[in-house]
Amino acid sequence: MILEMKVPSPGESIKEVEIATWLVKDGDYVEKDQAIAEVDSDKATLELPAEASGIITLKAEEGDAVAVGAVVCLIDTDAAKPSGDAPVAEVAKTVNPETSGPKVEVKAEAPKAAPVAAAPVAATSTYATGTPSPAARKILDEKNIAPATVTGTGKDGRITKDDAVNAVPSMGTPTGGSRGTERTKLSMLRRKVAERLVAAKNETAMLTTFNEVNMTPINTLRNEYKDAFKAKHGGIGLGYMSFFTKAVTRALKLFPDVNSMMDGDHKIAFDFCDISIAVSGPKGLMVPVVRNAENLTFRGVESDIKRLAIKARDGQITVDDMTGGTFTITNGGVFGSMLSTPIINPPQSGILGMHNIIERPIAVNGKVEIHPMMYVALSYDHRIIDGRESVGFLVAVKEALENPMELLMDNNPKKALEL
Repeated sequence: MILEMKVPSPGESIKEVEIATWLVKDGDYVEKDQAIAEVDSDKATLELPAEASGIITLKAEEGDAVAVGAVVCLIDTDAAKPSGDAPVAEVAKTVNPETSGPKVEVKAEAPKAAPVAAAPVAATSTYATGTPSPAARKILDEKNIAPATVTGTGKDGRITKDDAVNAVPSMGTPTGGSRGTERTKLSMLRRKVAERLVAAKNETAMLTTFNEVNMTPINTLRNEYKDAFKAKHGGIGLGYMSFFTKAVTRALKLFPDVNSMMDGDHKIAFDFCDISIAVSGPKGLMVPVVRNAENLTFRGVESDIKRLAIKARDGQITVDDMTGGTFTITNGGVFGSMLSTPIINPPQSGILGMHNIIERPIAVNGKVEIHPMMYVALSYDHRIIDGRESVGFLVAVKEALENPMELLMDNNPKKALEL
């Protein structure tokens, strides 16, 4: 029986996906529920599991845009699983040539003879010679090696992860050098991010207000309790993000206009705080959501952020993880940013930007002291949030961060940290 595998719908509004990577080759034997491909939608990267066991025939190339419901591969469920070291192609000969796509002829081989190469398929790979896989590109970027200087051993000359690992950085030459260029199609996810960022700039009245936060009180609390917190809560660290999330949810209650969004001629106000946390993943920036953050403890916030960050890092983030959100927090400080104007995550009306912490001299009670300082920025949609609300919100965040013992912990840090 030939099973047609169709693209499932990743979400209600998604009509098309892109084949990012095939995890199997044409003619391979696959097991039921084995991941056979990674597909990009405009919101997330998802794995496509095999619906049955059998010999697979691919019907789409990497990089192809495929409509939801379209057939991307065939699985011959009657094919026997190859035993031992028998080549899969031997089993693939049982596939029905009428329905299984391009025919591959394999001659009978004597024992221990070298395998006969299959005739090249007429279709041309979407990836040009010298194009690195996503994993290889990350390694080459870390080594500061240009892909053009690496010989690929993968299909159609594609640079594999092993090629990148084994690549040796060039020491340079006294004259000349590489002046090659590379043209790479953006993933569907990256194209959607670009579209949304441009829309946010063009369709909102975005302004940014700034302030600075003395991080000494938070550092003092973290230094005193972080070891006990980690030991008590199964290795979960006490980071800065839980303090900022708690400070933001408090400020959103004080200034509810910041926790609202435009819908045509109407304003939608929320009585809950679903905080989107920007995290960096292998496919780019992801913004998973911490639900009802106003009800979470410090441990709850840190645990949920860690869970979502791991899913983003491993490429397991789902559409549901990133759907919704009433306000966003982004931390450019982890990359060394001193100051920036973050772009609103539409249709939300506000986003808080964190930055790096630098020791600077400030005036305290008429004296100059050195303290760890952080600049914070609030970008907001002026159509729905006035200056009083935006500045008041950011000042409320600053006050909570500079007095966390009283405003975030009710003067009982051990209880607040569940120690």
